[in-house]
Amino acid sequence: MKNAIRNVCAQLLSATGFTLFTLAAGCFSLAAVPAAQAADSVKIGFLVKQAEEPWFQDEWRYAEQAAKEKGFSLVKIGVANGEKMMAAIDNLAAQKAQGFVICAPDVKLGMAVERAAKRNNLKVMSVDDQLVDGSGKPIASIPHMGISAYEIGKQVGQGLIEEMKSRGWNMAEVGAMRMAFDQLPTARERTQGALDALKAAGFPAANIVDAAQAKTDTESAFNAANIALTKQTKFKRWLVFGMNDEAVLGTVRAAEGRGLRSDAVIGIGIGGSKTALNEFAKPSPTGFYGTVLISPKRHGYETSVNMYKWIAENKAPAPLTLTTGVLMTRRNQGDVRAEFGL
Repeated sequence: MKNAIRNVCAQLLSATGFTLFTLAAGCFSLAAVPAAQAADSVKIGFLVKQAEEPWFQDEWRYAEQAAKEKGFSLVKIGVANGEKMMAAIDNLAAQKAQGFVICAPDVKLGMAVERAAKRNNLKVMSVDDQLVDGSGKPIASIPHMGISAYEIGKQVGQGLIEEMKSRGWNMAEVGAMRMAFDQLPTARERTQGALDALKAAGFPAANIVDAAQAKTDTESAFNAANIALTKQTKFKRWLVFGMNDEAVLGTVRAAEGRGLRSDAVIGIGIGGSKTALNEFAKPSPTGFYGTVLISPKRHGYETSVNMYKWIAENKAPAPLTLTTGVLMTRRNQGDVRAEFGL
């Protein structure tokens, strides 16, 4: 494009009847065209594995904010499985998008994502769950923004211990329910961090109960917790943790169905999503004691801005960005959310 502008300007110089002022104005106008067109034509996809979950809804909302501020087009697509994910990537290419942010339905699809992006000449970065190759190693060529899963899990475990002590519970008589979704590395790291924090505080390993979720939503957690609670009737007080707010909420609902209320359950989720806020807004406290707030704004807004700059300004994102969280409870939610700018 720059060469074309030089050629036009050279032709103007050789023609008669053009003043230097006219020439300068004409060349300035031509030079401005590609910049304006570039800003208007940037299109970015934002693909998430469970579009119905509050966390991803929040990410999309902040991605839309970035699109309005920077002037690019945003295409939001839910990709519940690998087939839909591949179709979505091809669809973005057909829409003339230049890149996309993705939280894939399965991190092991990483190489497929990378190949599809290259085939369609699309830039790609991952969010929340880091994509891995066939051997399970993170794909370094795909920039990633996620949370420090293990450390945030430790925050959950420490929060559970502190609240349990403040209530004067005898930990020898308390059960700890780990809502497990171990096929997802991020989920495994979060719950392992919580487990290690509990054990470091002296919590009996024999009192820890695993409940495997089929999916990462509230219903799956409810079903898994019901089975576990049926088998473990000796515990009348419970600590509850899992990969997200929905895992903990499902367990709390299952416990309530068995007569275990807020004085018998301490659940701490991860995410700080609308799921948690809705629970805090109830007139009376429930067993959902708290959540480690991680910022959907950073994950939605920043990844979108980073992708925009990569496309429009050729500024590649950092290879790895890990975010942290803060324990938010019914009592301190206002202050914590204000601190996060929410």
